[in-house]
Amino acid sequence: MSAESDPRLSSIPGTSGLDDVTALRLLREGTIEVAGRLVEATNMTLYCSIRLDGIVAECVYKPVRGERPLWDFPDGTLAAREVAAFEVSAATGWRIVPPSVYRDGPFGPGMCQLWIDTDPEADLMALIRSRDPLLRRMAIFDAVVNNADRKGGHLLPLPDGHIYGVDHGVCFSAEDKLRTVLWQWRGKPLPREAVNVLARLERDIERGRLGRRLRELLTLAEVEATWERVRRLLSTGIHPYPSDDWPAIPWPPI
Repeated sequence: MSAESDPRLSSIPGTSGLDDVTALRLLREGTIEVAGRLVEATNMTLYCSIRLDGIVAECVYKPVRGERPLWDFPDGTLAAREVAAFEVSAATGWRIVPPSVYRDGPFGPGMCQLWIDTDPEADLMALIRSRDPLLRRMAIFDAVVNNADRKGGHLLPLPDGHIYGVDHGVCFSAEDKLRTVLWQWRGKPLPREAVNVLARLERDIERGRLGRRLRELLTLAEVEATWERVRRLLSTGIHPYPSDDWPAIPWPPI
């Protein structure tokens, strides 16, 4: 199979030409060297270099021991939720979440995610208000993973137009907790492409690799709730509305 026909071997946007297979191997097996800490992050978030067999890249490492306890999510589960979000993203083919793995590191087990170079000229406020089709995909993805914290600052726009999303530690609750700045499509019919992707996700969670992988990272109740959210989206055929029982927008929104 050629690189042109296998999406895993195409270059990852915002990196120095790495493909998914190489990036994931690098993240799993590479040697991590901590360069600094991202002080704006709520939980311990370390900026690192990672190297393997002459390949060097930057990554973000979030050790479990650096997670702050939350009242509505079990302690020590945020790193696994971030990796679960990557697994769903990979299954969609939309490349919403950068390559991410769960592994041991200098401060113990945690999430290791490829660093993405963003567009320094991007206007986040304008992007949030836009109807960019890539953001629409992200809104659907967030509804699937039940993202409780889609802030504007969690969007990574690239110079080539691609948009990544990061910080998925508070996803996959069995209770509806969707909070996002991307409500511009609420009640609108889902695009046909998204319906096809959701149908594939439903099958993959029920009896495919994605379901098996999610059961390694989440509780059975959380996996079943994810499957039910996909089924609900397929049944209604529309983008969800904000809940009356949960704040619609995270704070702060950026």
